[in-house]
Amino acid sequence: MTNILGIDHIAIAVDDLDTATELWGTKLGMRLGEREIIEAQGVEIQMVYAGDTRIELVCPLNADSPVAKFIAKRGAGIHHLALAVNDCQSAVDDCSKQGVRMINGNASEGSHGTTIAFVHPSSMGGVLTELVEGGEGFKHDK
Repeated sequence: MTNILGIDHIAIAVDDLDTATELWGTKLGMRLGEREIIEAQGVEIQMVYAGDTRIELVCPLNADSPVAKFIAKRGAGIHHLALAVNDCQSAVDDCSKQGVRMINGNASEGSHGTTIAFVHPSSMGGVLTELVEGGEGFKHDK
């Protein structure tokens, strides 16, 4: 059975990463993390920190990006909830065995050295959910 460790991050889809970074970082005073381009997903991300809670600002690199399609359909806003797991591929396999619809049948490389997979929103009450292994997100000793 999948072992959810906690919330890794909350992702917000944005049209303009510089404007969003200014809002969340400068205007709200959140600590800024690193920016990273993730070519495979067609996005650039900026991590911001509210204490120990991570918020991932996600901006599409092109109109074909799933995030661009999300923004076109729903507008900018909360995109997904990321849950920390010990072993992403095992979590994918466990979810599939339980009849949970996965977007990714296999875990893949994510940002900041993580391994990720997405659960289809139709299986999670309309919430796109990311399973995340590794990285700097949820820590056992918090």
